Amino acid sequence: MSRTVYVNGDYVPEEEAKISVFDRGFLFADGVYEVCSVLDGKLIDNAAHLARLQRSLNEISMALPCSLEEIEAAELELVRLNDLSEGMVYFQVTRTSKDRDFYFPKDAKSSLVMFTQVMNLSKNPAAEKGLSVITMPDLRWERRDIKTLQLLYPSLAKTEAKNKGADDAWLVEDGFVTEGSSNNAWIILQDGTIVTRQLSHEILHGITRHSIIKLAELHQLKIEERPFTVEEVKHAREAFVSSATTFVMPVVKIDGVEIADGKPGELTKKLRSIYLAEAKNL
Repeated sequence: MSRTVYVNGDYVPEEEAKISVFDRGFLFADGVYEVCSVLDGKLIDNAAHLARLQRSLNEISMALPCSLEEIEAAELELVRLNDLSEGMVYFQVTRTSKDRDFYFPKDAKSSLVMFTQVMNLSKNPAAEKGLSVITMPDLRWERRDIKTLQLLYPSLAKTEAKNKGADDAWLVEDGFVTEGSSNNAWIILQDGTIVTRQLSHEILHGITRHSIIKLAELHQLKIEERPFTVEEVKHAREAFVSSATTFVMPVVKIDGVEIADGKPGELTKKLRSIYLAEAKNL
């Protein structure tokens, strides 16, 4: 069956959804996006996703096309119309334009597009076996904290990882891991300390990352926010990634080297279980 998607106030079959060829998201990747996971028909951490959307738009001087309350209402309506139990809602805002020009057009009205996607999130088989990652140089622009549509390099990184028989890539800059191609990167030291890079322009300010830190602190687990090296990953007790659609996903191999025994670690599995339980009880 065809999905119903949202385009600038209208709910239409996906085959009929259209945007202008002059849309700056299409021509310049001039836009931002968010992904909100859905469990049991409920939006997870949606208020935080909407707040980050607003922040991203502020950083690139783009106005909301409508209120955040209206966006959330449209998300919920899409979930209802598509009878979505588990998966995600994707929404993006772009700066529309009448003609192609590098300068931001004055008084341009923003465009909002949304769609749902069915995904197996809570029982993802990858959580049982863990991910294998390779490392690649981080060649992205320096405002990675803005969730823009500029995703060509992450796509190149994921494709390179797949071509090398891995699941994903961790990006490295000045000898330190910044983040995964579409997720935040974590390691667990031998003493049980959970380490992830501190917030800055160098990484995306992950919503799931924030939730994991709060839950870890609630369960009296030690957190360090700092950069870590690839060598630290190889000698770590455990490693994992976090994102809106992976939650807490174990990483068991990096550049062909197994992390610990090459199996998902107990603390990573515990964090995933805690996160899912908290999310489902929202």
